[in-house]
Amino acid sequence: MAGHQWSVVTVTYNSADTLRRCWGNAHKPFEWIVVDNCSADDSVAVAEELGARVIRLPENVGFSRANNVGVREAAGAYVLFANPDLEVGVGGLDVLRRHLGVHGGLVAPQLLSAEGIPQPNGRGFPYATAKLGNRRIWPLSQLHASYRVVAAPGEAVYVAWVMGAAVAARTADFIAMGGWNDRFFLYYEDHELGLRAWRNKHPVALLGDVRWTHHWARATNSFQWSRAHNLELRSARTFFGMFPEFVIGLPPASRRHRLAARLIGSPVPEQRGPGEPAPTPAWPATSS
Repeated sequence: MAGHQWSVVTVTYNSADTLRRCWGNAHKPFEWIVVDNCSADDSVAVAEELGARVIRLPENVGFSRANNVGVREAAGAYVLFANPDLEVGVGGLDVLRRHLGVHGGLVAPQLLSAEGIPQPNGRGFPYATAKLGNRRIWPLSQLHASYRVVAAPGEAVYVAWVMGAAVAARTADFIAMGGWNDRFFLYYEDHELGLRAWRNKHPVALLGDVRWTHHWARATNSFQWSRAHNLELRSARTFFGMFPEFVIGLPPASRRHRLAARLIGSPVPEQRGPGEPAPTPAWPATSS
C-alpha cells in the first residue's frame, strides 16, 4: 500500500454481509485497514478477499480502541474512519484532502440514506435536552432546531461534532490529538472527539460537496431494550460526567467551548489560490 495518501480504517464486528454489499464493488486507491473485533462470522475472510489488510483482535475491545489500533498502523498522510455500512466515493477523498490541507481539524462528508435522503451526521452542541429531542420526545423535539445539521451541495459548515461513521483528519494531527477516547466502548465517542478537537483548536466541518451513502441501522432506535441500549446508557453517563455543562449548564458551554460556540453553524470560508478552480463535487456512490 506504499504511496497512497489515504489510509482508511474500518472496524468490523460480524460485518461480513455488510462488507460484501458496501465494499465489494469499490475501487480502493487507498490503504484499507480493517480491524476486526473478534467476529463470529467470516468478516475477516471477506475483508481480505476485498483487499483489506486485516488486524484480528482476540476480543471485542469496542469501537474507539479498535480504531486506535488501526490508525497506529496507518501509513497515509490522511486517515478516514469509515464504518462497514458506508459506501466510499473515492472522488470525494480529494475534496476532503483539499479541505484538510487548508483548515486541518476533522471533516466529514454529507451522508445520505440508500434513498438519497441527507442524514444529519453533523450536530450542534450535545445538550441532554437536544439528545432527547432528537428521539422525538415532545416538547424537546421543538427545541434545539439547529442540533441536526446537513450540508447542501456547495456548502461547508462548522459543527460541534460529526458522526463516527465517516470522519477524516490529517493522520499526524489525529494522533497528536490523542486519537479516540478509550473510555467509550460504543456511542458518544464521536461527541467527545469533536469537542476535544475544538478545544485543541482543530475545527470540525461537514462538507456538502462530498455525498456518500450510509446504510445506517442504529440498534438503539428500537424501543425494545437491548445490550445496545445498555452500552449507550453507560457511554452517556461517561460523557455527561465529563461535560456537565450540557446537562446543568455549568459551566456555560459557550465559556468552556469558546471557539466552537463562536463558529458552529457558520460557513467554512472558501480558500484557494489565485486562479485555482473550486473543488469538483463528489457525488455518492451508487447504492447497491
